[in-house]
Amino acid sequence: MLYETRTFDAPNAVLSLASDEPVGALPAISVIGLGYVGAVSVACYSKLGHRVVGVDLDLGKVEKIAAGCSPIVEEGLGDALTDGVAADLISASTNVLDAVLDTDVTFVCVGTPSRTDGTVDLAALRAVSQEIGAALALKSDYHLVVVRSTVPTGTTRREVLPEIERVSGKRCGVDFGLCFHPEFLREGVAIADFYAPPKTVIGQIDDRSGAMLAKVYRGIEAPLLRTSIEAAEMVKYVDNTWHAVKVAFANEIGKVCQSVDVDSHKVMDIFVQDRKLNLSPYYLKPGFAFGGSCLPKDVRAITGLAHGNGVEVPLIDSLLRSNDSHIDHAFRLIGQTGAKRIGLLGVTFKDGTDDLRESPQIDLLGRLVDAGYKVLAHDRNVNTAGVRLAGGYLKTASPSTRLALQALPDLLTDTADELVDACDVIVVSHNTPGFVAALKARNPSTTLIDLVRLPAELHGTPGYRGICW
Repeated sequence: MLYETRTFDAPNAVLSLASDEPVGALPAISVIGLGYVGAVSVACYSKLGHRVVGVDLDLGKVEKIAAGCSPIVEEGLGDALTDGVAADLISASTNVLDAVLDTDVTFVCVGTPSRTDGTVDLAALRAVSQEIGAALALKSDYHLVVVRSTVPTGTTRREVLPEIERVSGKRCGVDFGLCFHPEFLREGVAIADFYAPPKTVIGQIDDRSGAMLAKVYRGIEAPLLRTSIEAAEMVKYVDNTWHAVKVAFANEIGKVCQSVDVDSHKVMDIFVQDRKLNLSPYYLKPGFAFGGSCLPKDVRAITGLAHGNGVEVPLIDSLLRSNDSHIDHAFRLIGQTGAKRIGLLGVTFKDGTDDLRESPQIDLLGRLVDAGYKVLAHDRNVNTAGVRLAGGYLKTASPSTRLALQALPDLLTDTADELVDACDVIVVSHNTPGFVAALKARNPSTTLIDLVRLPAELHGTPGYRGICW
């Protein structure tokens, strides 16, 4: 495919598709499903210079798009569609077969609504996959299929791919490409979001598919992230779940603030100024439970404040229960090994400190001791002062934490090597220098349970188990 250089005006941006490739035609695009995402996509891809065919079973939507009118209320969409039709870049149809045959890339934007039990209805996606397959059966040129509909992880590979191959008789990766490409468009500002996205995510079946889709976004100023199809499918759900958590959190904080006569907007205006911790990747990497002198204590305090003022805060109420569930999960993983000699590498609440207060590792150690396991521990930062400080917090500590702090001095080994040699299961919660060498030298029959995401060189070694990766 040959590409030409185009420069054009778009809301909030001037985008250029300049490249070193020979001048030629941009790939033609078909968009199946003319709802919110599909209609915006038709307009914006045409604005990027592509010839676009919109497809939908709803004749009303098709007629509006073909006439350059918006089928939905969305700022700037009507004008963009009008411009695209006037430039002979936009057409619309109810015929999937003709649209696929007439284009190089097909974006699938059909609805995937929830059923009453929360599962996703994929009927429209399967039907469209079959129609695309029927078109590809008649097509000799390579064609790229891009799923934009939000779907559960595994859907593109397990549902879309086999349906297209079955009906078309063609092979994915040879005769056609396949990507999952989540959208991050906000209603009301979707046009602006399209041209200035926070990220462009491409889940690709292979490099050829990903490279072809990436070229469509040449000139869009945003990080372009190419990953597996499954990771791209999951990230859309993660994004929206996180947004839901933020809304629920802010609303609960608002109620707590109101109950003590504090302006919640002033509080949150200050809160969002912190982009080092509050609005950042920090604390957002999967791992083990939180602990220390601040988080558990302060979550209990704000929960107590809310309850004392008659305020319901179900999200905040759930935080400590959720945290405990990760300790439960680690305990179950250990139990599943059937071993009885357990070693913990790292017992302070995080590496680089001697603080044992509300350490989830200490809680886990106590549960193991209480269950009759023979337990050893090693932590270069554990000292008498740290044990004494943690002991001052026993009023709010769990029974297992009390037990662990009492037993800890008798369970400590001088070195990591000593612990590794003596135990059948090694539980690692710190990325302490020196741990990797000891773990690499362990007996191959030893199980390694990784709570901290150790270096990749240990992943896949005999007995390796990550807690959540």
